[in-house]
Amino acid sequence: MSVLLYEKKNKIAYITLNRPEAMNSINSEMWNALSDAWINVRDDPEVWTAIVTGAGEKAFCTGADLKEMSLAFAEAVKSGKPPTVPIPYVTPMRGLRVFKPFIAAINGMALGGGLELCMACDIRIAAEHARLGVPEVKQGLIPGMSGTQKIPRLIPFGPALELLMTGDHIAAPEAYRLGLVNRVVPAADLMKTAEALAERINANGPVAVRAVKEAAYRGIEMSLDDGLRFESLITVAVTNTEDALEGPRAFAEKRKPVFKGR
Repeated sequence: MSVLLYEKKNKIAYITLNRPEAMNSINSEMWNALSDAWINVRDDPEVWTAIVTGAGEKAFCTGADLKEMSLAFAEAVKSGKPPTVPIPYVTPMRGLRVFKPFIAAINGMALGGGLELCMACDIRIAAEHARLGVPEVKQGLIPGMSGTQKIPRLIPFGPALELLMTGDHIAAPEAYRLGLVNRVVPAADLMKTAEALAERINANGPVAVRAVKEAAYRGIEMSLDDGLRFESLITVAVTNTEDALEGPRAFAEKRKPVFKGR
């Protein structure tokens, strides 16, 4: 059975972590499958938006497979080499940028690398029973797949440090209060809510949506002046597309636009 399921329907890619017996923890096979899924979304013109979730009702993802990691550490000690974390350097959490929208449908615990995977998505919707956190310090490790950098960028610095340094979990309503998730819904409504959001996004011009995402992500790393210059450049690029002609034309003709993504 595949550790990750990838399906497409109505311009939406569904990416499902599929190790429910291991709380959807990420082993070496799943690391590769996740990167492949992100690349598939990036390169497939029929996919405009992606939804990421976990199999089962208990866990979205509880992070790296610690059993596999402990074996790798033990082998390193036997060989006299320094222990290294058996995780690829480039992953959806770090280095693999895709400017199509990703929605995390958090169906249960999102811990460690699981929360970092949620933060690799643009919008996070949590089931009411979900719990989120980065417990790595409890194992003498750190959340080194973007956690120390992204959490302080998403929520206030003080609560971010508390999460990072205690390793505590927080409930979905608290994650919503802090701004770590966009909304909290009953578990039965989770996928329906994620799909409705994906469809609202997909009703817009896909070139424009991707440009907005790229401008926002790149701009937040720049000064305001540099960000505004980048926005001007990307605005020119978007204006010179077929979709940019279709939108105003459809408005003038009082009809829904038919966007082609080009």
